[in-house]
Amino acid sequence: MIENQNNMEEKEKNFSEDEETKEMNCQQETDNLSDDTDTSGVEENETTSAEEKVENQSKTEDKKKNRSFFGKKNSETDELKSQLEESEIKYKELNDRYLRLYSEFDNYKKRTNREKLDLLSTASEKVIVNILPIIDDYERAIAANEKSEDIKAIKEGFNLIYNKMLQLLKRFDVEEIEAKDAEFNTDFHEAVTHFPAQNEEDKGKVIDVTEKGYKIKDKVIRYAKVVVAN
Repeated sequence: MIENQNNMEEKEKNFSEDEETKEMNCQQETDNLSDDTDTSGVEENETTSAEEKVENQSKTEDKKKNRSFFGKKNSETDELKSQLEESEIKYKELNDRYLRLYSEFDNYKKRTNREKLDLLSTASEKVIVNILPIIDDYERAIAANEKSEDIKAIKEGFNLIYNKMLQLLKRFDVEEIEAKDAEFNTDFHEAVTHFPAQNEEDKGKVIDVTEKGYKIKDKVIRYAKVVVAN
């Protein structure tokens, strides 16, 4: 009996030890699980904070980019405005210069035309003043011819008046255009009619002058009307 009782006590003791061992193992496993859970939570928190930092950094960079873009755009707009203002100022200056030059040119044109008219009137006045004495000579000659019967004296008087007129023309650089027996030249001659040439040498030459031509220096004021041999 005593041995049986001892065996029972020993079994109970071993059973209790086994139970304690199981409880200790379970507690340790539970602690390990809690440790793993805490570690994973920390890791998850660290991962989340890193992602948030990256996201915040990207947002900051985007804001900087947007700020720099609009800043660049604003600077370009200001530059264009300044260029536009400079162009407007230059346009106004050029327009003012153009108006001044136009007004000056218009005044110069009017003054030049007035001077030309004055010159023409003055030149014609000078010519008329020099012609008046010749007219006086013609009137005296006409009055003298009514009483005179001397044909020779009448001829000499007309010749004197004619020579006086030629001298007046020379004084104003008026010259007679040579036409008789000269080569026909359309710059100085105007053909009235044509006649057959008597020989080969006369072809293309002026054989007669129906009206004299005159020029002032190199300018023709009246073409000579001629007859040309063909």
